[in-house]
Amino acid sequence: MSIVTVGIDLAKNVFAVHGVDEAGKAKLIKPRVPRDQLVTLIAQLPPCLIGMEACSGAHHWARMFQQYAHTVKLMAPKLVAPYRTSGKRGKNDAADAAAICEAVTRPSMRFVPLKDEHQQATLCLHRTRQGFIEERTAIYNRIRGLLSEFGVVLPQSPVRLRREITAHLEVLPGWARRCVNDLLEHASLLEDRLVEYDRAIGEIAREDERSKRLMQLRGIGPTTASALLASLGAGHDFRNGRQVAAWIGLTPGQHSSGGKQRLGSITKAGDAYLRSLLVLGARSVIANLGEKQDRFSRWVRSLVERPNARPSRSRRRMPGWHGRA
Repeated sequence: MSIVTVGIDLAKNVFAVHGVDEAGKAKLIKPRVPRDQLVTLIAQLPPCLIGMEACSGAHHWARMFQQYAHTVKLMAPKLVAPYRTSGKRGKNDAADAAAICEAVTRPSMRFVPLKDEHQQATLCLHRTRQGFIEERTAIYNRIRGLLSEFGVVLPQSPVRLRREITAHLEVLPGWARRCVNDLLEHASLLEDRLVEYDRAIGEIAREDERSKRLMQLRGIGPTTASALLASLGAGHDFRNGRQVAAWIGLTPGQHSSGGKQRLGSITKAGDAYLRSLLVLGARSVIANLGEKQDRFSRWVRSLVERPNARPSRSRRRMPGWHGRA
């Protein structure tokens, strides 16, 4: 029998490959495949199902193997873990490859959408931009911390900090003043880069018809639209919108038992960046409701006015409280 399913344990330089036939019998066991020989090995196989964990380089290898008529599916490592063999064989690369080969054939397995190069390049913009934002925040926090050592306390707002800091620089010692000036200069460079990245992300969103349709929704701007498309693609891996919400981690976690349904806060599973963009967009919609009376605004207002929509702080601290987030 020919090989029909292959599991590959990805790594940087040495890979493990495990292949089985239609009867599930192992026909290909290679615990050490050098990086430069992996493509040659997979190209020699007949078209089959290849499973891999969604880790660094997984989407690149998936695109590479698809060129040889293979069907490639990626899985979250935590979903593969239950299929790993313990006991005699323990945890090793060969056992991981066998577990991946087993997991990819499960009917209930959930797979990660494959990304093309354009999607990954767009996500590079988002990841780098987010890193610049975090670095900028750290710089302003460092400036406030240094100034507080000399009795200067300024507001948290970067705009107000820059406006009010000039009057206090002259009272600082020489080296402290130089450090603060260098930090301000570095923060300015980051802000210039952020403007460029925002412009690039906006251009990508405006050039894609799907992004334009997404931006017609309230709370969805160029950043959120391009991030959603880069992460989900066409969305064909999901049956409905609720599956997308569950994948991002926006659905309530269940603590149900004995026929009683108990819903907790959102699961916060999946991509935290996408979830934060959507939450910020929803907050923007709520903040700008005003007196709008269209159907969508009335629906949002009804959510806000629900008794458990915004519980008091004391109630959130109550043990056993499970409000919806």
